[in-house]
Amino acid sequence: MTKIPSIAVQDYGQSIWYDNISRDLLQAGKINELVEKQGVMGITSNPAIFMKAICDGHTYDAAIAKKLDQDAASIYEELAIADIQAAADILRPVYDRTNGVDGYVSLEVSPLLADDRESTLKEARRLFKILDRPNAMIKIPGTDSGVAAAEDAIAEGINVNYTLIFSLENYREVAESYIRGLERRLSEGKDVKKVASVASFFVSRIDTAVDKKLAEINQLSMAGKIAIANAQLTYVVFQEIFYGERFKKLRDAGAMVQRPLWASTGTKNPSYSDTLYVDSLIAADTVNTVPPATLNAFIEHGKVGKSLEETIDKAQPLMDALAALGIDLDDVTRKLQVDGVKSFADSFEKIMLAVDKKKRALGG
Repeated sequence: MTKIPSIAVQDYGQSIWYDNISRDLLQAGKINELVEKQGVMGITSNPAIFMKAICDGHTYDAAIAKKLDQDAASIYEELAIADIQAAADILRPVYDRTNGVDGYVSLEVSPLLADDRESTLKEARRLFKILDRPNAMIKIPGTDSGVAAAEDAIAEGINVNYTLIFSLENYREVAESYIRGLERRLSEGKDVKKVASVASFFVSRIDTAVDKKLAEINQLSMAGKIAIANAQLTYVVFQEIFYGERFKKLRDAGAMVQRPLWASTGTKNPSYSDTLYVDSLIAADTVNTVPPATLNAFIEHGKVGKSLEETIDKAQPLMDALAALGIDLDDVTRKLQVDGVKSFADSFEKIMLAVDKKKRALGG
């Protein structure tokens, strides 16, 4: 029997995670179906996803009505944690079957703490303890303070999803952070086998930003190609770091590699294939976290093969050509990370306003 694409990618060493969660999906059995029938191996969430789930319907109304004496932040946290725990329980068989490689559900520390190392670590520690699931993963942004806090979290045995990574330089910092955290554990005689991490490398937003600059100088022949090339070069560095001497001692001790996770893989430009950033980035030891529409499109007409490495030799020449045009990708990626942190922070603050509004409506 022919496998659907979201399952077939597993033959190439890739896992599909689902970039969405809500109580509606949990109560309707949709998460179970995604895991059992459509090959979903993990779930990611962020403040924007929770904001949409809380604001757009009435699923959370009954739970909020029982917490009218609490502040909005406490209510949001309790709602989010309950959903993450329920999803983690559904994914626990995947976690067990893959020996802790997959089966994770991630919850983000408050993006308002992105530039505060100590507060981010305390929040990660607190959330991981409250979630109380071995397959919970804490999302920490790849800012300077976030990377430092994530190293501390890894050293404490907390699973970390480093997020909002856009550049090769930032990816190297993230990989080193993970390795240093594990090295600290190993030096203290602690187990490194069950500490997991992914590096969420954002894709489509790169093309959105670069395509605009290419259009300004009438050089659209490279449009829609830079994001994939950027990810391909990141994968080269991943292989060098985690299958080279740098990681050997930890690998021998049973540590897992930190897989690149391709994020923001929904196609923004309607003139591009709606599965462009899934079809083109299939490779061993990678994760692709896809939004609902992209997963449906990939299942329907996705192309499965060892795609990432098939065109990897074209990646560096593309980057060189981009630089020759005077487009500084480092500047683009720095701005994208700043904007990404701000976007998540804005969503977090909107959640607080939305919960307050629900409280008033339900209490009135």
